[in-house]
Amino acid sequence: MTAEQAVHPSPNDSGDTGDALPGLFSRQHAAATLTFATVMFLTGFAALAVVPTLPTAAEDLDGVPLFPLVAGSFVAASLLGGVLGGHWADRSGARRPLALGMVLSVVTLLVSASSVSIWQLVVGRFVDGLAAGMVAVSVTTAIGQSYPEYLRPRMLAMMSASWIIPSLVGPPIAGVVAEAWSWRVVFYGLAALTALPAVALVAVLRRAPAGDAARAADLPPAEERASRPPLLVAALLSLGAALGQYGVSGWDTRHLLFVAAGVALLVVFAPRLLPAGTWRSARGLPTAVLLRGLTSGTYFTVEALVPLMLITERRVAAVTVGVAFTASAVLWAVASWVQGKLLQDVARHRLVTVGALVMAASVVFAVVGSFSGVSPLLAMAAMPLAAIGMGMLDPCVTVLSLSHSAPDRLGHTTSAMQTNMNLGQVVVLAFATAVLNAGLAAGASRLGGYAIAFSLLLVPTLLVAVLAVRARKDANP
Repeated sequence: MTAEQAVHPSPNDSGDTGDALPGLFSRQHAAATLTFATVMFLTGFAALAVVPTLPTAAEDLDGVPLFPLVAGSFVAASLLGGVLGGHWADRSGARRPLALGMVLSVVTLLVSASSVSIWQLVVGRFVDGLAAGMVAVSVTTAIGQSYPEYLRPRMLAMMSASWIIPSLVGPPIAGVVAEAWSWRVVFYGLAALTALPAVALVAVLRRAPAGDAARAADLPPAEERASRPPLLVAALLSLGAALGQYGVSGWDTRHLLFVAAGVALLVVFAPRLLPAGTWRSARGLPTAVLLRGLTSGTYFTVEALVPLMLITERRVAAVTVGVAFTASAVLWAVASWVQGKLLQDVARHRLVTVGALVMAASVVFAVVGSFSGVSPLLAMAAMPLAAIGMGMLDPCVTVLSLSHSAPDRLGHTTSAMQTNMNLGQVVVLAFATAVLNAGLAAGASRLGGYAIAFSLLLVPTLLVAVLAVRARKDANP
């Protein structure tokens, strides 16, 4: 297809025989458009509403020591779900993994809502992560298979816009419901809201869109479209991440054995999914991938442990914590816009350094806010401040990564970024939890233990600030 055809597609390219090309809400595409938009809206609502509810659920189930496993199991499973869903979508189309992911999302909300123990909640979060990973990598493919090329940018923009309202109202509403009724009502309500769109999605995806057959005829055979991915490696990485998260919840011999097993699996198998030299910060792409893991791990840990401390130790209302989540989502978007529009002429690696320093400041807020004589609002401010840093640096890290990748390796690069993001979240949270529990075992107060754990997060943020120059665009790969 020529550039002119891409900009001005003919009716035959879109499968339309009239003069006017069908739009997103034409009779041909309306069902798919409404279904995808609704699914993305509810997916965003569920994702943003569940997270601030988890500390309350863990406390109610007498499972606060295992809270890092509750949070980390989602990430561990999404690593496997992403590899599985991406492979499935590449070889057979996105309909089945996307539909299965949505159905699993409903099932896992019911499993979590009915939890009678912290372990059932862990299982629910694990299955939810598996579903989320499958949905994340297959939704874009599904849009590509359901729409002609000229409509895909508009549909992707609508998908992004579908997260705006959930980021504003999801966390506060979840906090109000949890305070007024129960955290279980949040999960049951989200399951009910998601069930109908999930069924509609399955129905829409079962009906092949117009023009699909013609587009499919241009594709190479399935065996040429996707080589078999390292599913076993991804599964073992997920297992290692889960074992490590459980192991750091205690300090007896049994827990330490779990930690050793988890670390061994990560050390042996993680390099197989990452660019060579990632862990030693080789210049170019390896450093960019490393930065993604360090920054995501820090932000995820702040987002997990600060609300846990505020709700269980400082007795801050869940609805108030929900407001912090909303502020974080909004400020992340604002910072991302600023770096892309107002600071577009600044070198990307310099913005990564600035963003990392902002995140370091947020960690200081979390540490100081852990002291009993200080207002807990200071610790709560760490969340939106960290989001500002991430909104500034995260797009820059992505741009730097893609700048070091050949055109035929963009998919591989994106996969490596996603993998190390998940690994970073698991590893940093596990280290912070280990430090927290070590402090408690040594006789520190619970708030003192949190202060020590938050202090640890200064290490990855300052590392990112120092190493960002090694990922600059003119660095040797």
